[in-house]
Amino acid sequence: MDKSELVMNLAMKRGFFFPTAEIYNAKAGFWTYGHLGTLMKRKFENLWRAYFLSLNNNYFEIEGNSILPEKVFRGSGHLKNFNDPMTECKKCHFRFRADQLIEDELNQNSSGLSEKEIDDVIKSNKLKCPKCKGELSQVRLFNMMFDVKIGATNTEDIAYLSPETAQNAFLSFKREYFALREKLPMGLAVIGKAYRNEISPRQGFFRLREFTQAELQIFFDPGKINEFDDWDEIKEHKIRLITAKHKKLEEIKSIDLNKKQKLPKFYVYHMAKIQEFYLDILNVPRERFRFRELSENERAFYNKIHFDIEVYFDTLNGFKEIAGLHYRTDHDLKGHQETSKEKMEIVNENKRLMPHVLELSFGVDRNIWMLLDVFFVQEKERTLLRFNKRIAPIEIAVFPLVNKDRLPEKANEVYRLLRKNFTVSYDASGSIGRMYRRVDEIGVPAMITIDYETLEDNTVTIRNRDDMKQIRVNINELNDILERFFNGEKLQKLGNIIK
Repeated sequence: MDKSELVMNLAMKRGFFFPTAEIYNAKAGFWTYGHLGTLMKRKFENLWRAYFLSLNNNYFEIEGNSILPEKVFRGSGHLKNFNDPMTECKKCHFRFRADQLIEDELNQNSSGLSEKEIDDVIKSNKLKCPKCKGELSQVRLFNMMFDVKIGATNTEDIAYLSPETAQNAFLSFKREYFALREKLPMGLAVIGKAYRNEISPRQGFFRLREFTQAELQIFFDPGKINEFDDWDEIKEHKIRLITAKHKKLEEIKSIDLNKKQKLPKFYVYHMAKIQEFYLDILNVPRERFRFRELSENERAFYNKIHFDIEVYFDTLNGFKEIAGLHYRTDHDLKGHQETSKEKMEIVNENKRLMPHVLELSFGVDRNIWMLLDVFFVQEKERTLLRFNKRIAPIEIAVFPLVNKDRLPEKANEVYRLLRKNFTVSYDASGSIGRMYRRVDEIGVPAMITIDYETLEDNTVTIRNRDDMKQIRVNINELNDILERFFNGEKLQKLGNIIK
């Protein structure tokens, strides 16, 4: 069994996620978060909020709608441009996303090619339907938005499920600009659902039709893109990236990206902070992380600068996109101004201007799969998820050594004591070794065992997931010691290791 199957089986067996409506053999691309997945997803979202909204005292979160009027997507350009190339098997009538088909069959990136160019690649390589070897149809564009009707009359308004959370920030821009006392830069974050009618969702949990995004739209004065107060904080940081020009992995200092590569300070600062989030907050190994610049043909026409954030997935055999950093210029506000006839220009510091937008866009579900992939470990005697303590869905597990002799009652006391400050589970079913293995498998960082010595001197053992070492501490000190452990102190410094 390969790693992809191992991780997927673990995720579905233990309650991280599983296919939606699977008893009805429902359509692909829809997944339900189980109890552990929901806890982990909330932790990721809260870490994201705490980190990115703290980058500036004028970055805030808003909450918008999933259903938006048709005119919004005319203004944003989605009605015209939000398309994927599609081909259909003339024999079995299965539909494929044509660029993905080329990537799968030829290991060739066809992003940015026109329908005709994709057609030519399919024909020149004599590609056939992977399912039945039938002939493939001519490539055509397929709009990926889900449409809905609003109202119960014959003149219902057409609306769409939003394919990105970003539009809520653009639509709220002027209200929030004045509410926040006319200051730039201003960041509006949205964590919410997005919907894309993918032609043929694949790769399990990686490409979904309904998914969660965490996005931060930063509105700023384009004349100040190279003026940034916090620049000195990151100017010596080395950024791991592949540029469209050099096409090889490099580590380049922020200051050199600005001076030699001509990337604006405002953009590079957020690159450094995104890298810090993954390497220092989530503890993704440095060698598995990179930025990749999209070429002019690959990126959206309105993105002046576009780097994808990629992490190496063992389960997907390569680096895959989990987030993006996009300099969208004034495309969005200008488009909505033209369609709605509502002025989006503002006066800031006695100057009339149309703000530009820097977008930080994260696929939450892809990040959850990434964390499972990166931290899944198989050892000789156990399987474990070696998560950073801050992302683990369950932080502490409490066990009685045996399920008798007043140990379960004492374990329940400890469980109730700890659950006020931590996410805690309780288990008394099975041997202590088996209970340890069960919680290792879901990434619980600390295990508390109540044994016969507990009844004598009010002490318990704390076991560290990663190295399985244990210390013994008094219950009265337990909350404080665990707080220090979760703040990064080594277990052996918090008590004597039990030999």
